[in-house]
Amino acid sequence: MPIVLEVCVDSVASAIAAQKGGAQRIELCGSLADGGITPSAGLIAMARKNVNLQLHVLVRPRIGDFCYTAEELEVIKRDIVLARQLGANGVSLGVLTPEHHIDVPRTRELVVLAGPLSVTFHRAFDSTPDLAASLDDVVASGADRILTSGGAATAAEGTATLARLVRSAERRIGILACGHIREGNVAALLRVTGVEEVHANLQTPMLRSPENRQPNPYEAAPRSELLAAAVNSFLEVARKAQPPERPT
Repeated sequence: MPIVLEVCVDSVASAIAAQKGGAQRIELCGSLADGGITPSAGLIAMARKNVNLQLHVLVRPRIGDFCYTAEELEVIKRDIVLARQLGANGVSLGVLTPEHHIDVPRTRELVVLAGPLSVTFHRAFDSTPDLAASLDDVVASGADRILTSGGAATAAEGTATLARLVRSAERRIGILACGHIREGNVAALLRVTGVEEVHANLQTPMLRSPENRQPNPYEAAPRSELLAAAVNSFLEVARKAQPPERPT
């Protein structure tokens, strides 16, 4: 079955590996180990220079919640404009109200600003209390797709909700499934939910060389990179998945 694979990456090397492995799209982030923030201008520019597949840029000014101050919204706006100028094909963003509902007016403003770039409402969606109502709100904002695990910690746990969201979307908006999707569970997820786009972090921890076993004090966490073979293997499994189950 056809599938769009979006892989999240935070380096030029991983972006190149995504393309070699056959991914259709990358979400370029900074600091994936912290959940992802807006990547630097240099990283966006070099990723664009080295890959020609769809390049979407995460626009998230800080870690933490998704209720932003006026100043933080200005940062987001400037980053959207910069991503477009640097050749991005899309952006991934999300704005919530203090009550954790979709902030429709502010999101719509960002979607208009991003045009003609594609806009994904990212996993802030899963922080909202009513996913069905939130889907309608994101549709109203004009975004193109929603990144979601069905409100659960993993896509496997949120499978039933993801299937309902796909049905509710009714081609009004795309559903981009995420949440620890791996080679071992992607086929079942596709079969049960009917999603046509999946988002995965397929990076591999990189071991230090034998002559550099002692951790550098500046290395707060092990470095991970995406390998082309991991992308290719994931896609081989996904493409062999059976068609979605249809209600009887």
